[in-house]
Amino acid sequence: MELGLEGKTAVVTGASRGIGLATVRALVAEGVRVVGGARTVGPELAGSGAVAVRADLGTAEGVESFMARALEALGGVDLLVNNVGAGDHLTLDGFLDVDDARWRAVLDLNLMSAVRVSRLAMPSLIERRGAVVNVSSVNGRMPGAGPVAYSAAKAALTAFGKSLAEEFGPRGVRVNTVSPGVIRSSIWDGPDSFGRRAAAAAGVEDYDAFLRELPGLFAITAGRVGEPGEVAA
Repeated sequence: MELGLEGKTAVVTGASRGIGLATVRALVAEGVRVVGGARTVGPELAGSGAVAVRADLGTAEGVESFMARALEALGGVDLLVNNVGAGDHLTLDGFLDVDDARWRAVLDLNLMSAVRVSRLAMPSLIERRGAVVNVSSVNGRMPGAGPVAYSAAKAALTAFGKSLAEEFGPRGVRVNTVSPGVIRSSIWDGPDSFGRRAAAAAGVEDYDAFLRELPGLFAITAGRVGEPGEVAA
């Protein structure tokens, strides 16, 4: 694919796996200079061609440190992808089991990380007439029974993106929100993923069979679970 992005710059949060890593790879392949931030920098991100920065983006201090490194490395930002989210806080707990500390942690990671990173990147985005993409979730529009804090945070992220679009669109900054459904990412893959815990709680022993049945359970039009690269594209 040739998108005419050669020489542009991008900041991607939550870049070490899943949608974030796929986004980094797609941008690097287009000739974009990318800084990817994550709490853990694994070999995939380190070898992606991006500048990998280790930072806890669920804290104000982590965001400030990360953006200082990003702006120093890039000299300015043409594209910001606020992808970080979920983390270790996506659980099967019901509303009465989620205390204030958990609420704060989920909101800090899924909402406030985007608020803080966007605030620091916006002057550069305005100067360069850049773009912001927020990665929200279908849970923000169809929350169901839970995970309650995650769904509320993603709904707030979607509203935040619309507000940014209204305020900064006239100044040349495009802001869009992508809301994926079930994607084969760290939420659903891995030995201790949210998906495996959900399957175990439902008494399902064959997890691969559980994944095959998900499209029907979630009424996914494509009839299959999505892939990170599809969202990245």
